[in-house]
Amino acid sequence: MPSLIGGVDEAGRGCVVGAMVVAGVSATREALKELKEVGVKDSKRLTRRQRETLYPEILKLSSRVYWAQIDPVEIDVAVALGRRYRNLNYLEARYFAKVIDELDARTVTVDACDTVPERFKGAIADNMRSSCRLRALHKADRDYPAVSAASVVAKVERDRQADRLRQLHGDFGSGYPSDRKTKDYFARWLRDGKQPPDWTRRSWRSWESFRQTVLAPV
Repeated sequence: MPSLIGGVDEAGRGCVVGAMVVAGVSATREALKELKEVGVKDSKRLTRRQRETLYPEILKLSSRVYWAQIDPVEIDVAVALGRRYRNLNYLEARYFAKVIDELDARTVTVDACDTVPERFKGAIADNMRSSCRLRALHKADRDYPAVSAASVVAKVERDRQADRLRQLHGDFGSGYPSDRKTKDYFARWLRDGKQPPDWTRRSWRSWESFRQTVLAPV
C-alpha cells in the first residue's frame, strides 16, 4: 500500500464562541494531486459554499479524515493556568497529536500556531503515540495540499457547530471579538444581567471589551 501523507490544521482559535476544531487528513500523493486539481486550498481563500462543496471530495479521495473539538471549558482552563499563548499552544499541540495518531501517515505537516514552529513541533511530538516524520510550518495550509484539505474540514465542522449554537441562542454574528454584531450581542447579554454563558470562552479578554460597551454612555 502506498505511504500516506498527512496534514493537520485548526479552525476557530480566535473565536470567543464555541469550540476550536482540529482536523487531519491523510492521503496518497496521487490523491493529494487530485484534491488540488478539484480546487482544495487554504480554507480562508474559499467561500463557505466552496468549502461545503469540496468537503465530500476530501472525504472521498482521502484515506483517513479525523477531527476533534476543544470545548470552551477546556480552553478556559488552559488560559487560566498561566501565560495565555503558551498554554493555549500546548493544549492545541495535544489535540494535534491526538489527530495525528489517527492518520496512519508516514509524513505529517501541521500549520504552526506558535511563533517558533520547532517549539510547537516538540510539544506535539511529546504527546504522540505514533511515529512519523513531523513538520510544523507557518502557512502550511497555503503550501501543502494535505494541510489545505485539513483546514477545509476543520472550517466546515467549525461553521456547522456555530450554526447549531445560533439556532439555540440567536444570531451572535461570526463569534469573533472584532465583529460588531458579536460585540453588540454580548453587550446586550451582559446588559440583561447574565453571566458569560458556558458555550463561550469565558476567560477571553474580549469580555472586558463587551463590558466596556455596556458601560459606555448612550
